[in-house]
Amino acid sequence: MFQPNIDFMRLRPYFFALSAVLIVVSIGSLAIRGLQFGIDFNGGSSVTISDGGGHSIEDVRAAFIDAGMDEPIVQTVRAGDTEGFIVKSTLADEAASTEIAQHAASELNIDNYAVSIVGAGWGRQLTNSALLALALSIAAIFIYIAFRFEYKMSIVAVGTLFHDIIITLGIYSLSGREVTPATIAGLLAVLGYSLYDTVVLFGRIKENTARLTKMSFMAMANRSVNEVFMRSLNTTLTSLTPVVVMLVVNVEALNGFAFALAVGLIVGAYSSIGVAAPAYAMWKEREPKYAALRGRGETGRGKATR
Repeated sequence: MFQPNIDFMRLRPYFFALSAVLIVVSIGSLAIRGLQFGIDFNGGSSVTISDGGGHSIEDVRAAFIDAGMDEPIVQTVRAGDTEGFIVKSTLADEAASTEIAQHAASELNIDNYAVSIVGAGWGRQLTNSALLALALSIAAIFIYIAFRFEYKMSIVAVGTLFHDIIITLGIYSLSGREVTPATIAGLLAVLGYSLYDTVVLFGRIKENTARLTKMSFMAMANRSVNEVFMRSLNTTLTSLTPVVVMLVVNVEALNGFAFALAVGLIVGAYSSIGVAAPAYAMWKEREPKYAALRGRGETGRGKATR
């Protein structure tokens, strides 16, 4: 496999500057604009139409607006060859929601629909479950990497995960996209992809560290990044391809999941090389035994001693 010879470590000031800008913008957007949570979190009504009768999303949305529903969110659902719809709104009054659904169904000439109300308590439970899953995942990741590699790698890996999550949420905030349970699922999946790239890279650095005698730790880390770069790139591209297709096809029910996954894959691939590797190398070079090697082969264009 082709192996590039890029001086990633020399580019680290630019990587760190880019990450700093993205994090500041993301935090600023989250503080000012916040996130737009869907009815699964805030509560509201949901009308399920099992057979759409050949109508389009625009037809259904227009019918519910004419019936008195403010800003309905319409998603397609498919059961075999039959295409139906789910219409969501922030209206939490069951009687009013049922009346609106009746008027819209009459206009669309359909009679197979069901109205359900989602309470805000369900949203709180969903949020708490997601936060618990995130906390447990991060704790498990920290413990695994600390035992498998070393504690410095685990701290850098967890810090990189927070970097990825903040930027992904910031982009969500800037885009104004609705946060749904599918979005949370996408964010949790992002942790796995981001961690995979970082662990593969740290594994190579650990292997090369055992043979390190004649070049600086920074140069060896740079060499390690180049050795896994094509593998990381190929993994990201193959994972990103079906996600991009989902976004292009614009399947409403999968759109939130696909967008979170697409952003997370790109940010995660960048952070393992541009953030995790140089941050860890800078930290390790402060250790006396590696500080003594500093200055040898700084560009990392030589090969680690084998």
